[in-house]
Amino acid sequence: MDATRRKMLGVMGWGIAAMGLPGSAGAEERRPFRVLGGEAPRVEVTGQPSDDLRRFLAEVKHGPARAFKGLTVVWLLGRDHAAARDIETLEEARGRGELVITEREHASVPDLIVENRGPRNVLLLAGEVLLGGKQNRVLREDVLLPAKSGARALGVYCVEAGRWNEGRKDFGASGGFAAPAMRAQVMAKAEQRRVWEAVDLYTRAAAAPSPTASYQAVHDKPEVKALQKEAEGALDGRSAPGSVGAGVFSGETLVGLDLFASAALFARLWPKLLRAHVLETYRHPVLAPLTESAARGRVDELLAQAARADGVLHGNAGIGQIFEFRLGGPRGAALLTTDTVVHLAIL
Repeated sequence: MDATRRKMLGVMGWGIAAMGLPGSAGAEERRPFRVLGGEAPRVEVTGQPSDDLRRFLAEVKHGPARAFKGLTVVWLLGRDHAAARDIETLEEARGRGELVITEREHASVPDLIVENRGPRNVLLLAGEVLLGGKQNRVLREDVLLPAKSGARALGVYCVEAGRWNEGRKDFGASGGFAAPAMRAQVMAKAEQRRVWEAVDLYTRAAAAPSPTASYQAVHDKPEVKALQKEAEGALDGRSAPGSVGAGVFSGETLVGLDLFASAALFARLWPKLLRAHVLETYRHPVLAPLTESAARGRVDELLAQAARADGVLHGNAGIGQIFEFRLGGPRGAALLTTDTVVHLAIL
């Protein structure tokens, strides 16, 4: 644990003692979790940068860049952290039947119940889409669920405004991810209506209407699937061995920068992220891509700003803490554990 985190936790000391909450990430993993009593306690400290994030970013450098239909992708190279290699993704854990996500007993739009029954930690990303329950949802923030987690509360937004009935009791992984404008609203902790507006934005842009106003209709459209498959061939992360992330621009606008602690973890999640980025080409079909030098320069600037940014540190239902910050316009969120930065997102 670095000096910054010790200082932050020292500031929280009296409040933590009074509330009966744990004072470290390790203790947080062991605390009892009362699903029916509400969300996990959230202790926040503001106004300081993260030494953990600064050290993580000091090992990151830009790699090659590639363009596709107005998108420019800059691969990011960095250290591969052994502690993150065995983390499972949402799809992997669901495929093994180890991750269960359901509605609460008394269903609520912004809350679900999640349980990791498997032997490995599972990473859930802010922006991942869940299908099922009374309506499809999208995850509010990154959560690193510990092995054998027990039932925990999971914050979500609705991405299917026209349905509230139980087609199935649990939720499956769709392989879908929030498109950039929707993901920006999620990261901003916006009101639900803002997320619905973003859903409408992309369903109209892709001409993919749905009787239940479902965001999934965009990803299900055959023409969209064909374009996403084409993009996956053109922007294959394996073309830059050792990549731990990527920065993506639509024209001159940043639509997402994601970094992971492990190249293997990035490789498994990149296709999902890319499929969401591609949806931006429906909104801006005639934009010229950035030059490689301009895109690399923008990425370097963003990473330098993130390394010194002041932010908010808080816990959630999983292991570790979330460090949230602003870079002028763009927002950032990093999932920190005692071992590394598991995931950083800027958009």
